[in-house]
Amino acid sequence: MYAHDEYEPDHGMSPTGHVIEDLELYGYRPAEDEADPRITPEDDAIRGAVSDIFDALISTMADTSLDSDLDEILWSTVNTFHRAVERTERKLDDNEQAQRRLQREQDGSEVKSVQLETLIGIGQSLIERRDSMETFRETAADLYLRSTGTPWSPRSGSRVNHRQMTSAMIDSRDFIAAKRRADNEVLVPSGPKIAFSGGETTDHRLIWDRLDQVHAKHPDMVLLHGGSPKGAERIAATWADNRKVPQVAFKPDWVKHAKAAPFKRNDRMLDTMPIGVIIFPGSGIQENLADKARKMGIPVYRLAEGSA
Repeated sequence: MYAHDEYEPDHGMSPTGHVIEDLELYGYRPAEDEADPRITPEDDAIRGAVSDIFDALISTMADTSLDSDLDEILWSTVNTFHRAVERTERKLDDNEQAQRRLQREQDGSEVKSVQLETLIGIGQSLIERRDSMETFRETAADLYLRSTGTPWSPRSGSRVNHRQMTSAMIDSRDFIAAKRRADNEVLVPSGPKIAFSGGETTDHRLIWDRLDQVHAKHPDMVLLHGGSPKGAERIAATWADNRKVPQVAFKPDWVKHAKAAPFKRNDRMLDTMPIGVIIFPGSGIQENLADKARKMGIPVYRLAEGSA
């Protein structure tokens, strides 16, 4: 510039300047590739926030021309938290693979050791985030059931809750072992397992009565079913929600197994070694489950529609 120039050119900002400006505007925010030291919300705060969301939606949409859309909106609200859990799970899986890779690369250097410790810290942060998002989802699912009278279930994938299943990780191998153990235990909770399968019906009294009898004999039972959105299995799922009985839905993987999906699902259900199988009249899928269970020595109980 010259003394007589009135024009002031634009000055470029250095990378350090950008960082400082970002800190001034937004404060410090951990990046995705570093552990997040910030605490997750308290469970009570999460429950209150979700309750406020549902109250606002119901009070705004109910008894208006939008009333017919309310159920779908409430379902989508729960699904929003469910998808957040799934995203965090994928990041946890990536973190696990990165830890395994670094385990193989350990050469005694401080650099590799610090990298592995950083990954462990990130994994622990991800587990805390996942548990909090599951609290969001489970609270929303309970409110969905209370508002619509129908249990919430995802249209694809599984719904599991890892809360109370994690443990302290001492090193990377302990971290991975604890994560895998938690995944397995939460998918099929401990307790005597009762498998249930059935076709189309509205005879809820018969199904509830029989399941109540089994529950009286096995108070810590776990209900396994096919996750059908209607018919006998939907009635059984509603019973489990009402009775606060743990349940696991073994949904067919149509993409992977095509027409064989229901029969592969039967195999996975029987792999958990249930102590009994309850069959409601349906199709060859139910007969396949019954035949395989008998060959394994598992008792099979049949329900006849319309019977007491």
